[in-house]
Amino acid sequence: MTSPLPVRDGVGATRLHLPLSGPWPTIGAYMAERFFHLDPERLLTRFDRGEIVARDGSPLTRDTPLGAQEFVWYYREPPVEREIPFEIEVLHQDRDLVVADKPHFLPTTPGGKYLQNSALVRLRNLLGIPELTPIHRLDRATAGLLMFSVRPETRGAYQLLFENRRVEKVYEAVSALPEGWDAASPALDGRPFPIVHRNHIEKLRANVCVRVDADREPNSETLIELIDADERVLHTRLRPHSGKMHQLRVHLAALGAGILNDGFYPVLLPEAPDDFTKPLQLLARELRFTDPLTGDAREFVTRRTLQEAPVRPEPLPVRPTPPHRG
Repeated sequence: MTSPLPVRDGVGATRLHLPLSGPWPTIGAYMAERFFHLDPERLLTRFDRGEIVARDGSPLTRDTPLGAQEFVWYYREPPVEREIPFEIEVLHQDRDLVVADKPHFLPTTPGGKYLQNSALVRLRNLLGIPELTPIHRLDRATAGLLMFSVRPETRGAYQLLFENRRVEKVYEAVSALPEGWDAASPALDGRPFPIVHRNHIEKLRANVCVRVDADREPNSETLIELIDADERVLHTRLRPHSGKMHQLRVHLAALGAGILNDGFYPVLLPEAPDDFTKPLQLLARELRFTDPLTGDAREFVTRRTLQEAPVRPEPLPVRPTPPHRG
């Protein structure tokens, strides 16, 4: 459903579905009860200013009766945001696609206390493309590659790539070295690399963490490969076959290698302000697919790295042996 309000400062209008009947005499009364955490008079004043509109863009009043409209549109009042002090980088742009390199801590889309500090709004403002829309998403805590659609006319073709699992996605993660790690026989939870891990992941309403149901048929799968390990950390490459919420974080935690700086898994920690010095050590590294419009092979690689990954010293240069002089 097309919004009657244009994108403003990179942010689209919010659409609200209204009941057509109920105990509320007006649309304003319903909204005041639904958004009980807001000051009712402040909300009704927005009607007086013409900021809440119908499908045709006409403003509603505080006295518009319930049932007169099924949907209304309005702009969210901007929250007081903490600035995310990291830049998003555009790696590729053409007529249909934008591929960006997202930093840690930046959400993909506006929500909650993040509006201007979201990848979508920053890119809309940076590129001047109000129709820009994410084709897939990354957790706020995860850094790396994000694809955006430029034109509504071709958006569906790229969305189908993800829905049909025709995009090869590669991630990297760094975990604390598991207890009992044997460098001679690298394994997680007794399983040697490469490891295919499957389980059933379920997102529950009002829960920030997902739930794993061991009794149900698996609906998530990840191939986990060893990149490197030192005396401190384990560096793995992750190839998800499915795209369930928090899948990679859940799978590594289940194998005893929870990702460094993860406040959700294996244990949910109390909410705390972001510590920008300790990003989640998870990176969306590569995207590969066949372009549905041109048939060309596409490959994108992040320029970011994980700060806790093992660093192997560069070998000393070998100096050529001087010629023997007899």
